Amino acid sequence: MNKKYFLLVLLASASLLSSFCTNNKTLPITTVNTKVESGFAVVELFTSEGCSSCPAADRAVEELQKQYPGNVYVIAFHVDYWNRLGWTDEFSKREYTTRQNEYAARFKSESVYTPQVVINGQYEFVGSDKAQLQSVTAAELKKPLSAEIELTAQAKDNKTISVEYKTNAVDGELHIALTQNEATTDVKRGENGGHKLHHINIVLDYKTVAASSAMEKVEFKLSPGVALSNTKIIAYLQNKEGRITAVKRLNIAGI
Repeated sequence: MNKKYFLLVLLASASLLSSFCTNNKTLPITTVNTKVESGFAVVELFTSEGCSSCPAADRAVEELQKQYPGNVYVIAFHVDYWNRLGWTDEFSKREYTTRQNEYAARFKSESVYTPQVVINGQYEFVGSDKAQLQSVTAAELKKPLSAEIELTAQAKDNKTISVEYKTNAVDGELHIALTQNEATTDVKRGENGGHKLHHINIVLDYKTVAASSAMEKVEFKLSPGVALSNTKIIAYLQNKEGRITAVKRLNIAGI
């Protein structure tokens, strides 16, 4: 092989290699994330139809639940202290204000406010703060459950709901909420007068019991006009330090 022919072969090979590398760079690269977070975020929202700042928080937690449907558990407590502003929130109860006051004492807050979010019993902030909702939730989803709840829920005649429960940890309290999946209200008066408000996971009734390793039972009465198919039971275990260590969500079976 003469020198001229050898150079031509070398140049052709280099050109072919360059073309291959260039084309290779233009190929799309697809990565598949198969990691599934094992943790959870119980998002307790303290809200009111009488508070003009609350609808933004209602929307923010609904978006968060849609983003993490299997790991985020929104529980909306409608407090009663804004009812004096001209509109009585039909979902509000004094017991839910008491729940919020318990958190105020735990966090050493001088007062309560709406909209407030508490995540896993450890972090509290303004419920409409989407950035903080995202960052705290993402961090909590990386922490696995440290306890377990066994739970069954059945309704008799669509009126009485029987919930049986037990836990593998007994150093705290089990909170059991009967929730309405969603509802829309036309607010006539007050700070949100003239607006239509949409809510999710509204607490209709709520019980706190001692954690038990033996199977125990509590009962709820379903409110008139609420369809059983529009309800769930959410139970979550909270230890003495205030951290929520397990959660369970169930549809209610009819019998």
